[in-house]
Amino acid sequence: MKYPHLVLKSGRDRSVYFKHPWIFSGAVKTLPKAETGDIIQIMDNAENLMGYAWYDAKSQITGRVFHFTNQDSEIDDAFWIEKLKRIWSWKTNLFDPSETNCYRLVHAEGDRWPGVIIDIYDNIAVVQILVQGTARIKELIGICLTDLGYEFVYFRIKEITQNQQDVKESSSWFGDEPAMPIDILENGMPMQVDVVSGQKTGMFIDQRDNRLIVKNLSEGTKVLNTFSYTGGFSLAALMGGATLVHSVDSSKPANELCEQMINNAGFSENHQAFNSDAFDFLKQMDEDYDIIILDPPAFAKSARTVENAARGYKNLNLQAFQKIKPGGLLLTFSCSQHIDREFFRKIVFGAAADSRREVSILQHLSQPIDHTINIYHPESEYLKGLLLRVE
Repeated sequence: MKYPHLVLKSGRDRSVYFKHPWIFSGAVKTLPKAETGDIIQIMDNAENLMGYAWYDAKSQITGRVFHFTNQDSEIDDAFWIEKLKRIWSWKTNLFDPSETNCYRLVHAEGDRWPGVIIDIYDNIAVVQILVQGTARIKELIGICLTDLGYEFVYFRIKEITQNQQDVKESSSWFGDEPAMPIDILENGMPMQVDVVSGQKTGMFIDQRDNRLIVKNLSEGTKVLNTFSYTGGFSLAALMGGATLVHSVDSSKPANELCEQMINNAGFSENHQAFNSDAFDFLKQMDEDYDIIILDPPAFAKSARTVENAARGYKNLNLQAFQKIKPGGLLLTFSCSQHIDREFFRKIVFGAAADSRREVSILQHLSQPIDHTINIYHPESEYLKGLLLRVE
């Protein structure tokens, strides 16, 4: 099969030469005769084949490379099935299912498959479609996941994807639909998740390792979990022996699921959920917490919003520095792709300096092993955090 060609400008500074999967419009010499969602061949300036990509006629990212090769390839059903099975063969060996049965199977560019995220919750596979190209192989992905043994498959398609990628389909089940919420296990902790109405694909499984850190640090402590969502950090603290945990989130449905999960685990007497803005709660709080967790949503949705996001992160951390008790621990995070690890550390440094507190970095925090980081795509390392001791 012949594929339309996209030809790059000359110059070794073009990121695609170094296997970065994004082809920006400024690097393109000749556009392909193709539509958004089509598979195209990527050619260098001398028209030598470099790989295959999804084409986007509207985005600044003109192509997203899913296969780097200098050999003609047939991108057929067998290609995608083999790609998924190859990832599945090693990702499923990372966890003992009797302890952890929720993990990321496919991490988009991190697993060299731009445009798709697949998260596993026990016997449910949740597929997040991000580009028009992967929407076209949706049925094939569903069939393959079913063949791999997953009883239920749910496709989540965000409104922003529908608008920007001209994806006409909506979120839907591939076959049968289970009742929500469902029970899962994370590091032996019993948790509940709603993959239909929950954020992301249901919950923030990228914080798995960091929840375990909280569990191991929480014995005999008072813990504040801000932006708590459905209470993963809260449950971890309680299971670790915390004497008091307060969960703060502006979403009433999230707080309800948080309380349900904690009640089911038998810790309701040591827990209280507050339906409140986290900034407001920090300003007004009187409790002397031993541990404060700051896990906000991405403040920087694009490069244009980085300056405002930096102010938001600094203000949030400054309030926590001002309120936490001497000797307290602060876990602070950013999941904004446009704020890198070093910049985030500088933001937190600024907040610490303004607070005039003595602050030590005990550990740099990141995403877990299943959220693969492609060395050629630094943007796939999006979650960064710090474990701090405040005197």
